[in-house]
Amino acid sequence: MENNQKIAVVTGASAGIGEACARALAADGWTVVLAARRLERLEKIAAEIGGRAVQLDVTDDQAVEKFSAELGACDLLVNNAGGARGLDAIEDANLEDWRWMYDTNVLGTLRMTKALMPALLEANGLVINIGSVAGRVPYVGGAGYNAAKHGVAAMSRVLRLETHDKPLRVCEIDPGRVETDFSLLRFKGDEERARQVYEGKLNLQAEDIGEAVRWVASLPAHVNIDTMLIMPADQV
Repeated sequence: MENNQKIAVVTGASAGIGEACARALAADGWTVVLAARRLERLEKIAAEIGGRAVQLDVTDDQAVEKFSAELGACDLLVNNAGGARGLDAIEDANLEDWRWMYDTNVLGTLRMTKALMPALLEANGLVINIGSVAGRVPYVGGAGYNAAKHGVAAMSRVLRLETHDKPLRVCEIDPGRVETDFSLLRFKGDEERARQVYEGKLNLQAEDIGEAVRWVASLPAHVNIDTMLIMPADQV
């Protein structure tokens, strides 16, 4: 890659918000490294936007270390990989679902940020963590995902405190209800239950969050957007 190219890494880039972020950044002149587990989908998107596809599971320590070692330069990290599993009450909580949510949302964000920190500091870079309104507002059945996204929020704020005097900016973007495969994954393939989450509502689209990421990443180095809450007009 040319030394003057801006390099963005987007995790969870094979669909939904991650794909939208990759497309928006590429259209704004970034060279995008798309990272996710579903390589075939990544390669299709990467071919369309002139990016590079890398198969990556953010819950795998060795895979993240290998990715970091092979990446080289990095100006922007979008920690988007995450998700929810289940909508059980705490008394019925599935511990494996909770472990997956914490490992993917919280530790996945930690692994990527820690691994790419030297390159980001070298580049006077930017970290954008995709959080959720669930990291601000608890709801019945959401304890596992609430806990994970509260963890992402706390990590984002501490990282901002720890690096405010270093060449790194940190932003947390918290979307509300976005119509993607999120609920399909949460309900483990139950299409009817997933459809009911969005039916009759004014939903955000993945492209709305992609545009927010593009805008934050386009700002000059002296501007830091600490947090951004993005809601559909009918959600409060």
